[in-house]
Amino acid sequence: MEIELARCECCGLKEDCTLDYINEVKAQFEGKWLCGLCSEAVRDEVNRGNRGSKKQVEVEEAVKAHMSFCRKYKSNNPAIRVADGMRQMLRRRSDMSSSSSPSKKYTRSASTSQVGDESFYY
Repeated sequence: MEIELARCECCGLKEDCTLDYINEVKAQFEGKWLCGLCSEAVRDEVNRGNRGSKKQVEVEEAVKAHMSFCRKYKSNNPAIRVADGMRQMLRRRSDMSSSSSPSKKYTRSASTSQVGDESFYY
């Protein structure tokens, strides 16, 4: 079983996948390899557009729309966006809990994340 690094053409996320899986995904999305999250977003767009609408949303249209969305909001590394979202969520949660109980706060003494490390691949 041969493993290859596949890069999502929408968000840029990299994953190790078998060639069979890569080809299967490409067959579903007009020859483009999409990560699981982006492929679900495209499928959702197709399903949502085809419910009750006179105009059928094609996969190609949905892929192009999602690629455009990702380009608009893309950072250099998709993992950074995920880490930023988690940090914001924890800050909000910390702010909410600190208003009711000042002794419960989430703090971090040092960064141990590999998100910014160029040798760390997805």
